Amino acid sequence: MSKTRIPLLGVAGLLLLTTACSGGATATGAPAPATGSGPGKVLFLGDSVAAGEALPLAAAFKASGVEFQSIAADGGGNVVGPFSEENWQKLPGEITSAHPAVVVYQLTTYDWGSREEQRAGYGKLSATVTGAGAKLVFVTTPPIKPDDFYQPHLADLNRAPEVARKVASAGTATVLDASPVWGSTYQQVKDGKADRSADGIHTCPQGAARFTGWLLAELAKLFPGFTPAPAQYWANTGWSADVHFKGC
Repeated sequence: MSKTRIPLLGVAGLLLLTTACSGGATATGAPAPATGSGPGKVLFLGDSVAAGEALPLAAAFKASGVEFQSIAADGGGNVVGPFSEENWQKLPGEITSAHPAVVVYQLTTYDWGSREEQRAGYGKLSATVTGAGAKLVFVTTPPIKPDDFYQPHLADLNRAPEVARKVASAGTATVLDASPVWGSTYQQVKDGKADRSADGIHTCPQGAARFTGWLLAELAKLFPGFTPAPAQYWANTGWSADVHFKGC
């Protein structure tokens, strides 16, 4: 995405859409509101899709007075499927050393495997997060437009949210369904602007901003003392110019 196009998405469009998604206030000319008892530090896990979403999330959590760290990884970040063995060699230490209160794991496009393998991976993550004294929140991934690389694994990806819910039913985790943000199928353009990358997988600034507003609103339900900052305090702070956003 060129830097000449990004401001067209960021100044008014992102602010309007994110505020509408989050239900936040629209006051202007005032400092970001002080927050109450928030969720503490939030640690964000996932693949390259999550890495893009982490950009506005970092700005929004900062504006909301909540510490945020992302360890989402390009080409991996998953707890089941390919690369997961390598990830598990370092993931427990990363979670423990981050001292999070909340760990958000967005299901990845690499969460391949049988039902039993997915359940083992998600269960291990739940036990690891609980052991670190944090709360685990699973978030469903945006629907993709699969190419030849992903096509053989669609059944696994479609099954993953159900397995995550089964793991969460033990009471140690929560599952958030992000379909109110993305819909049930990949949609590149929304409200006349690029929402998802043309590659069929990643998000554009507008989509990442809408997701951010939605996720903060959902966390506010889980942590009633948490008041997310309205979109004008984080939607146009420069993150949309990041080179991570391509195909927009």
